[in-house]
Amino acid sequence: MPIKSGDKLPSVDLYENTPTAKVNIAELTAGKKVIIIGVPGAFTPCCSKSHLPSYISDFEKFKSKGIDEIVCVAVNDPYVMAAWGKDQNANGKVRMLADTNGAFAKALDLEKDLSGPLGNVRCQRFSMLVEDGVVKALNVEPDGTGASCSLSNNILSQI
Repeated sequence: MPIKSGDKLPSVDLYENTPTAKVNIAELTAGKKVIIIGVPGAFTPCCSKSHLPSYISDFEKFKSKGIDEIVCVAVNDPYVMAAWGKDQNANGKVRMLADTNGAFAKALDLEKDLSGPLGNVRCQRFSMLVEDGVVKALNVEPDGTGASCSLSNNILSQI
């Protein structure tokens, strides 16, 4: 069953910039207000043109609402996520974390089989507000990949 509002985030290691820089998502969100966005893939058109940019451009709005961090997660390797973050000017605004083997997407039960177009199982597109490790709001795109309910303006209205 997919994760829902009121559930505690699973303890899963993600990677930032390199395969040796582990970031445990449960530990990262402990005692903080964090926005997590999940995307099907780095550098993909919708992710690069609207989804991630909406969070980067609204960074100050999130900070003014007490958000401690914004995190973007995709089933990619950490080098790709770091390069995509650099390409999108996310540094200092959105942390780019790699779910290298899809363990986080699987633990959330938000996987999407995109092995045809993207080569493997990926993460559905979503946004969530997490407070002290507990999901307070969750927006999962109905088709798993489009971008409407998971854009920054929607979750901003839920804070």
